Amino acid sequence: MTSITSSQIIAGLLLTLGAGLATGVGSFIAFFFKHSDRKFLSFALGLSGGVMIYISFAELLTEARLSLTDLYGHRVGSFFAIGAFFTGIALAMLIDRLVPDGENPHEFRAVEEMDSPRHNDRLLRSGLLFALAVGIHNFPEGMAVFMASLADPGTGISIAIAIAIHNIPEGITVSVPIYHATGNRKKALLWSTLSGVAEPLGALAAWLIFAPFITSATLPLIFAGVAGIMVFISFDELLPLAEEYGEHHLSILGLISGMLIMAVSLAL
Repeated sequence: MTSITSSQIIAGLLLTLGAGLATGVGSFIAFFFKHSDRKFLSFALGLSGGVMIYISFAELLTEARLSLTDLYGHRVGSFFAIGAFFTGIALAMLIDRLVPDGENPHEFRAVEEMDSPRHNDRLLRSGLLFALAVGIHNFPEGMAVFMASLADPGTGISIAIAIAIHNIPEGITVSVPIYHATGNRKKALLWSTLSGVAEPLGALAAWLIFAPFITSATLPLIFAGVAGIMVFISFDELLPLAEEYGEHHLSILGLISGMLIMAVSLAL
């Protein structure tokens, strides 16, 4: 097993915890702001997608492929990297399928919907199912942040920030229907925050599952798989959501800006 220090593990867990708790930030925004800044959200989500896509291809997958080709030769090592990358995508797709039908966390609520609370058992059920759905989606994100941080703390921080931005509107999504149903801000904040706790749980699961198998040969496979998970999250969640806010050009500008920021930071 490769040498991974306890400080690396703690740092990775703290990064995932910080990214996950951004759902609580979404709740506070819903409670204290009267309008959704759609232009900002569109740009920010596009930027998050750009950061994650660029890191996945230019950093994690590239480094994994180089390490594997050094170990197994060009052809075999390349196919191992490709296989691990698409296995990560398949894993993310499988987890996505676990989301309850009709409660897709991609259908986000706007801050404006916080006005005029309506007490309704169906709304409460909807909010709780949204919390479950967001929690399921956050699980592989936590794995991605944690494992990437083991490879490089700087990369882990970049991914954690991108995931945190993504989690803010998810927090609004969970809070709105629960607040409508109960009229209780604390309860809405609690469930929103709990949905984000799935991220550090995903990190713990990743460590417990992969720790016994981490060697110089398997670590590149794990990183290639993490790259696949992040690419799926970007194309399945971040970019469609950025488009959903109705600012196509801003979402693309955010995407390109995120790629540029990461390209420059990796070159420095």
